[in-house]
Amino acid sequence: MTTHEVFNQVPPLVGHDTSADPALLEGVEREGAGWALPEIQEVGRLAGTAEARDWGRLAERVPPRLLTHDRYGNRVDEVDYVPAYHQLMETAIGHGIHAAPWAEDRPGAHVARAAKFYAWNVDAGHGCPISMTYAVVPALRANPALAAQFEPLLTNREYDFGLRDPATKRGLIAGMSMTEKQGGSDVRANTTAATPIAGQSDGSYRVVGHKWFTSAPMSDMFLTLAQAPGGLSCFLLPRVLPGGEANPIRFQRLKDKLGNRSNASSEIEYDNAIGWLVGEEGKGVKTIVEMVNMTRLDCVIGSASGMRLALTHAAHHARHRSAFGKPLIDQPLMRNVLADLAVESEAATTAMMRLAGANDRAIHGDTGEAALRRLALAATKYYVCKRGPVLANEALECLGGNGYVEDFDLARVYRELPLLSIWEGSGNVAALDALRAIGREPESLDAFFAEADLAAGADARYDDAVTSLKKELTNFDDIELRARRLVEQIAVVFQAGLLLRHAPSAVADAFCATRLARDWGSAFGTLPAGLDLAPILARTETTF
Repeated sequence: MTTHEVFNQVPPLVGHDTSADPALLEGVEREGAGWALPEIQEVGRLAGTAEARDWGRLAERVPPRLLTHDRYGNRVDEVDYVPAYHQLMETAIGHGIHAAPWAEDRPGAHVARAAKFYAWNVDAGHGCPISMTYAVVPALRANPALAAQFEPLLTNREYDFGLRDPATKRGLIAGMSMTEKQGGSDVRANTTAATPIAGQSDGSYRVVGHKWFTSAPMSDMFLTLAQAPGGLSCFLLPRVLPGGEANPIRFQRLKDKLGNRSNASSEIEYDNAIGWLVGEEGKGVKTIVEMVNMTRLDCVIGSASGMRLALTHAAHHARHRSAFGKPLIDQPLMRNVLADLAVESEAATTAMMRLAGANDRAIHGDTGEAALRRLALAATKYYVCKRGPVLANEALECLGGNGYVEDFDLARVYRELPLLSIWEGSGNVAALDALRAIGREPESLDAFFAEADLAAGADARYDDAVTSLKKELTNFDDIELRARRLVEQIAVVFQAGLLLRHAPSAVADAFCATRLARDWGSAFGTLPAGLDLAPILARTETTF
């Protein structure tokens, strides 16, 4: 006689297609990247395999290890990763999720890359160097000679791990090294110093100082900020110098983080390291902000992807788990929770895809789309990245105690999503940046309302929200104190307009009834009676 029988447990979520999200696929078509659907779906099917999911779990379970010295006492400053991490990197780079779009002169290439980044959600940690490699290219172009030398290797679809002379490698990974202990986001408080090397004609400097957060320290090169004679400036520092000599970049320790452990985040010191000036002296923030714009977009993509993944796990659980005599998915209150999560996820994904399209067109010279991206990205980064952790918490509750156990993937999603509201500017920084766009670049506000007007007349609640927002923007009293409230309004109006134009009417109606009309409680699962939840829930079924 056995002690117990295992039943009413949910089967593993494997063998599914993570790209099979209607909001994602419709956005890909709408934003001009329909030609990339076969590869996007290939990435989605691969991400749903048991093998790929195991790579992500193993990379988390066996975190990177810092090696400051070799066995003979020589300084090496290396990080050792488990093989699964390298498999993740090789797959992502092989599918062009890093910097490949910069080498493709094709409209929609950056949209396709955003969709693949969204679908390849097996591990958040390795996404950091993938994102930074994508983002470094536009900033590096401020030095055409460096861009000509390194951009072909940064965009190449080959992962070539190991510290060697960059010119001898098949492909390169790049990172960003900005913040310091005393300043954090206030990079103008940086004390790292850069001194021109006398007699050198290549724009090289000696860099001395420290950095508080440098993720993916085994990258081949970093963009960093340092105080030059002309002020705060941007520099490119390779890990290995031309000819093969190690650049003296010293690792102090790896961070013991709340979220992912597969990515090594480190504290480093520049011990008279050599760097090359990128852009002009004193224009460091202006130069590196080109990189920050791209990584902020990736924060939105990562948040939207994590939200969809959390929703998928919750819906999968509810369809296979029974309680009180019937499947959870048939319980009215659970249906309300899942539908509410689905509305939030679809709003985030739809906004993300619109921003990916704006980014693609801005890169190709569309000034109107660049203006829209300037404000809408800052506002969406603020709002969506804050909604992600709240949604993950509610999705975790759908699994009950199993959701709180590391054996189940949702625990990793729950731990990771708060990072994206911090990375590239926490809430206050993002909100104030949106206000800065309104004040210094009024064309960004004009572009935003031109976009909002495309949905005018579709819903009275939406029209009222747009009118209220315009009124709020005429009052500049205590505007910094009201920044979060104002930027949230911008983000919600942006999402609502897009849903009214592109989403099923049931999704748009639920969003407007709650996020605009506020007929909604303070928690998910408080959608009002009378909404049609069936078509909303049907859009969660396509993944598996």
